[in-house]
Amino acid sequence: MNLNDITNRVKELSKSSSGKIESKIKFKFNDGCIFIDDTINTTIINNEDNEAHCTIIIDNSDFVKLLNKETDSMQLFISGKMKIEGDMTVAMKLSSIFG
Repeated sequence: MNLNDITNRVKELSKSSSGKIESKIKFKFNDGCIFIDDTINTTIINNEDNEAHCTIIIDNSDFVKLLNKETDSMQLFISGKMKIEGDMTVAMKLSSIFG
């Protein structure tokens, strides 16, 4: 799945989980990034490389597995397939969204 496809999936997912993160988070992939600003009433999701409270570095294929609930964030983190920079508590909030 490419960046555009992943961005669209995240936008769909955000419709039911808006306001749960209450932070700015960025996912860095091999082909770009997704920036999520969940600090405002209408969550902003785009592909701009903006400053975030937490940045998660992950491969596209591993992120898709996370979206499809084929793996969980803790497994990816422990195995080194997901790296977290910044506020770890923000990253922990993602488990409520991704499972």
